[in-house]
Amino acid sequence: MAAIEAVLNTIDANLDASRERLFDLLRIPSVSTDPAYNAQCLRAANWLKDQLTGLGYAAEVRETPGHPIVVGHAKAKRKDAPHVLFYGHYDVQPADPLELWETEPFAPRLTEGADGKDIVARGASDDKGQLMTFVEACRAFEANGGLPCNVTFLFEGEEETGSPSLPGFLAAHKDELSAPDLALVCDTSMWNASTPAITVMLRGLALEEVIIKGPSHDLHSGMFGGPVLNPIHVLAKIIADLHDIEGKVTLPGFYASVPEIPDDIAEQWRAIDFNEAKWLSEIGLTRVGGETGRGIIEQIWARPTCDVNGIIGGYTGAGSKTVLPAQASAKFSFRLVGKQDAKAILESFRSFVRERLPTDAKAEFISHGASNALQLPFGSEALNRARRALAEEWDKEPVLAGCGGSIPIVGSFKRDLNMDSLMIGFAHDDDRIHSPNEKYSYTSFHKGARSWARVLHALAAA
Repeated sequence: MAAIEAVLNTIDANLDASRERLFDLLRIPSVSTDPAYNAQCLRAANWLKDQLTGLGYAAEVRETPGHPIVVGHAKAKRKDAPHVLFYGHYDVQPADPLELWETEPFAPRLTEGADGKDIVARGASDDKGQLMTFVEACRAFEANGGLPCNVTFLFEGEEETGSPSLPGFLAAHKDELSAPDLALVCDTSMWNASTPAITVMLRGLALEEVIIKGPSHDLHSGMFGGPVLNPIHVLAKIIADLHDIEGKVTLPGFYASVPEIPDDIAEQWRAIDFNEAKWLSEIGLTRVGGETGRGIIEQIWARPTCDVNGIIGGYTGAGSKTVLPAQASAKFSFRLVGKQDAKAILESFRSFVRERLPTDAKAEFISHGASNALQLPFGSEALNRARRALAEEWDKEPVLAGCGGSIPIVGSFKRDLNMDSLMIGFAHDDDRIHSPNEKYSYTSFHKGARSWARVLHALAAA
């Protein structure tokens, strides 16, 4: 296995050439949502395929109903080496509005930023710069005896449009793509400019719409108000009953599969540089809501929620109209953690609503999708090796972060390929992804490649 110091030295020595290769990819306007750029998406896919074949790897551009997917395979020298799948995407968001760009969006440039040099171009951070950190790490290994791990590469061209072709592609190529032991996803962020992060938790999501029906038609409140059932009142009572005075969700069994965070992780979260007052002030608030005694970080990363996302009922136009509505509706979302079962949560919610319906009230339910949470076990050997590798590179212990939302590809890997994911990214929160003047820290690009080299080396260590 190649000595890691030699690999790191190669990355350092070839940084200028690595940057120029990234610039070549950034010059390709691979906008996936606009058919006018279809040829450019194919061009980007072929460019990446050529990079992989140039390193001696077997690689192909595979057709899909939409934009192509690049699949590559590289073998390690060791016969017993672990096998990883690396995922990235080459498509980018449209550059509009063009007038807000300081320079042409597909003409990459280096500029001085708040934390050093930045690479500015559409796709610099999301996701071409991130993707190329891994490719450049592999290039350095090849210059020093070969890869320590078997690697399958999966470069997608539709991530920015919701990955419509990916589920079918994973199903059609399941035997080929399920061989790796672990997925590596580089589409996430650092904790701050000098502190790496590994995203280990993604909350699940269940969406439900409820329609409460009462009278057969809208009624005049002066003629019928009082003795007549008002669906808005029924719905409001149900919503009020969903949380207790301490902010906990009152659905029976809701917390049965919600784990407490291990003490060492909870201590790390309390110690990280996070200003709750500043976070609140930026959204015009002064007080932490939600569950009593739980901080913002813990609630967003590791606690489940029940939220009302919209309410409709009666007259909502200008002025007033004295009407008793025939129906009222609300849309709910449940963010899930641990081993909470999305379908079971929705069934509990429906029972909760039905139990609170007075005589003559009826409820209809419309589901808008459900998915369970994902978590890489804190005791995972792969996670522990990656933690040590990142700490060696950055001289700081990485934050084991949660994500309040979801990353669909990670769910697909777990659901369709039964594969856990290590989510390690080097973006900054102020990289302006999807916005004009998108940037990627030059330090992130450099140390990102070094970090991936260390992670691959650590994963392959005896």
